[in-house]
Amino acid sequence: MTNDKGQRTKDKGQIMKWFFKKILAFLSVYYAYMMEYRAEVFLWALSGALPLILMGLWIEASKQGNFSLTSTQFAQYFLTVFLVKEFTIVWMIWEFEKEVLEGTLSFRLLQPIDPVWHHVAMHLAERIARIPFTIGLVGLFFFLYPEAFWLPKLTTILLFIMIVALAFTLRFVIQYTFAMFAFWTERVASIEELWFLIYLFCGGVIAPLEVFPPLMQKILLWTPFPYLVHFPTAILMGLPVNITRGILMMLGWGTIFFILNRWLWKKGLKKYSGMGA
Repeated sequence: MTNDKGQRTKDKGQIMKWFFKKILAFLSVYYAYMMEYRAEVFLWALSGALPLILMGLWIEASKQGNFSLTSTQFAQYFLTVFLVKEFTIVWMIWEFEKEVLEGTLSFRLLQPIDPVWHHVAMHLAERIARIPFTIGLVGLFFFLYPEAFWLPKLTTILLFIMIVALAFTLRFVIQYTFAMFAFWTERVASIEELWFLIYLFCGGVIAPLEVFPPLMQKILLWTPFPYLVHFPTAILMGLPVNITRGILMMLGWGTIFFILNRWLWKKGLKKYSGMGA
């Protein structure tokens, strides 16, 4: 009995060791790939600077209007939005659409691993490659707006990191679900483009939810949009939010889209194989 337990423990250890080796291999390959396109990664980082542009507009508006946030808080808010967007951006729908249209998905299906993990590894590696550029932009921001500098508590930072990870997972699952429609249409990216417009307005990218009418805030809190940007931003800034409700909503919407994703994947693969791919 003792030998059996010891053998099972050894087998589990070997499996975990193999699992982490695969993860490191995936990340190292895609990180090397991303480093070949450092200039593009830098441009991608700059392309996410829309919140920093909007920040100037809202700072001026706060000086003339009556808002719940001060001009300094607006600066901190849009800086945090920039950080959240940098680490939660997802583009896999364009990659998946290309794989389906060109038939390269067939080669991924032959591998003993779900094709989605290639996209996950690519996104994580790209996040790591972005870090130096993001730090540089944040440093430049505090150089230009030193009055906006603040240092959150360690517990707040750790909670923020966890929520950002959840936000990335939720956005990835949502976009991967939309990507499944590539099995039925050649312009699946248009779905994401429409979703992105709603995400900008309802997620808190264009404006903080605090400036929205109370009724609209209550309605939006039942949608996944605020939890992709505004929720993690509010946590880092110390704005009043219901953390338990927010986490439950993120897990709930993530579960809904995950179930829908798996159903569409099975249906889509039948159609894909039926076309001879």
